[in-house]
Amino acid sequence: MNAEVKAKLASTVMMLRDGGSGLEVFMVVRHHQIDFASGALVFPGGRMEESDAELAQSAAHCAQSIDPDVAARSLRVAAIRESFEECGILLARPHGASDLISAERLCTIDRRVPFAEILCRENLVLAIDLLVPFAHWITPPFMPKRFDTHFFVAPAPRNQIIVHDGRETVDSIWISPRMALEEGKRGRFTLVFATERNLWKLARFSDCASAIAAAQADPIVTVMPERIAAGHGHTLKIPAAAGYGGELFPI
Repeated sequence: MNAEVKAKLASTVMMLRDGGSGLEVFMVVRHHQIDFASGALVFPGGRMEESDAELAQSAAHCAQSIDPDVAARSLRVAAIRESFEECGILLARPHGASDLISAERLCTIDRRVPFAEILCRENLVLAIDLLVPFAHWITPPFMPKRFDTHFFVAPAPRNQIIVHDGRETVDSIWISPRMALEEGKRGRFTLVFATERNLWKLARFSDCASAIAAAQADPIVTVMPERIAAGHGHTLKIPAAAGYGGELFPI
């Protein structure tokens, strides 16, 4: 019997805005040559790195008073770094400022420079206060590649342009959660189970403020899907208390 693969810590951020017809979320299409969720429509994010934990302990670049737990801050740092690397958005403020870094200043930053070095050069403090925990999913043990992923929601900066990076992601879109689900059913998009369920959860809200308020109020219930035999196929079972509209889902 093969040893169980350990789940790697990861962070994902669902960037929200109010569009003409209601709530919209920013999503990217994963490159077909990426070894996890290739070709899928996903939220920006990725694996947490050692440098994220180092930044989480830096008083100069991370507001430690927001969350006294280093591990929790590290996950927020990872989400901010990943969103910057994948789509160019930077949830950070110039030291002593209340507003996020401006679009004009952001355009002058060389994204090829290591993230920690950019923060030092620009004297920036990460806006971890803008990230609100939304969900926690762990890839089940029967999968060959596993992640322990923390989902956050955050309001999209109004003055920053969000784009895909062309390497890990090859396309990007602002879309209502409901439309993303409908297009997934039609076959236009590939949605992995965790993405599909979190889109379903977001689709309950009419605007950015209500989605973030609910995330602040609702407790996080960890989800690690369990595969159950059902007839000639299988069903995924998740905790009903997690708030995803049930506990049994056909696959």
